[in-house]
Amino acid sequence: MIPITKCFLPPIELYTEWVQKAYDKQWLTNRGELVQLLEERLKGYLDVDWMTVTNNGTIPLQIALKLLGKGGEIITTPFSYVATTAAIVWENCTPVFVDIHPEYLTIDETKIEAAITNKTTCILATHVFGNPCAVEAIEAIAKKHNLYVIYDAAHAFGVRHDEQSIFNYGDVSTCSFHATKLFHTGEGGAMFAKDAQLQQQMYYSHNFGHKGPLDFHGLGINGKISELHAAMGLAVFESMDVIIAARKVVVDGYDALLDFTKIEKMKLRAGTEWNYSYYPVLFRTEADLLDTLERLKANAIYPRRYFNPSLNTVPYVQGAVMPVSESVARRVLCLPLYVGLEHIDLENISKIINSYK
Repeated sequence: MIPITKCFLPPIELYTEWVQKAYDKQWLTNRGELVQLLEERLKGYLDVDWMTVTNNGTIPLQIALKLLGKGGEIITTPFSYVATTAAIVWENCTPVFVDIHPEYLTIDETKIEAAITNKTTCILATHVFGNPCAVEAIEAIAKKHNLYVIYDAAHAFGVRHDEQSIFNYGDVSTCSFHATKLFHTGEGGAMFAKDAQLQQQMYYSHNFGHKGPLDFHGLGINGKISELHAAMGLAVFESMDVIIAARKVVVDGYDALLDFTKIEKMKLRAGTEWNYSYYPVLFRTEADLLDTLERLKANAIYPRRYFNPSLNTVPYVQGAVMPVSESVARRVLCLPLYVGLEHIDLENISKIINSYK
């Protein structure tokens, strides 16, 4: 069987070495030494001044919306994982959808201003499949209208844009360290912010309102990650160069083998140093996708329809029609991509896809 992805597992001996450190300290949670060490190593690798590791990638979105959304309207993308929209609704804000660019698949920055009202507080955009949004244009719009910018960068670990870490854009960025991601802690995430006051607010918000054991600031929840998860992250971190290189080989293989007269690739934004996080392809019609999907499954190959349906159509929102997002959501398929995927498997996958009429 060839799944959409496989969790990268470091050598068990390496993981247990890190776990042993937690056992020796008898400190398994409440931001122990491993969590702090992981943050320091990731800050250097990602070229950021501040970050806080969290227990998943959704909690940072909820914290950012609690602090910045203030129950208002949030301009957002309909083409993302459902957590992006769910977090908005969960925090008693109102999602206002703006359609996406048909090639980059990120929010169409030229349509944002038309959606702004006196109730708008934030723009929440997703760097889709690690492809950056038009960050400069979005920043200009936000400054003009005095709005906050939150980036769902769940797919964007290690991505750079114009020689800057993608996490240095916007007021807040979030990331997922879920087991399916190219860097993971089993289950986890992170939040990033540039403003010192906002950093402090986000930090204590993920720690029940505490900055320290006796230093209480206000409302908070439990967004902390355990030492056992941090141990996994530290073990995986040692293989990041291997992971990125192996994923690039898979992407290069698809690029060489697929027939792009029948399907389209996502267009990477200029100035992007990508992370090879996903391999989405767009079919001409949904019928073409479904036919190909069935033939792939018949050969024990299981790609995934990220992201379907378009989020403006989910039951708990009442979004306007988004023709580009709805069309893309029906026609996009992410192909298997993980460390260890063999070239012969790429050949088989590509042959099946190329054979559709």
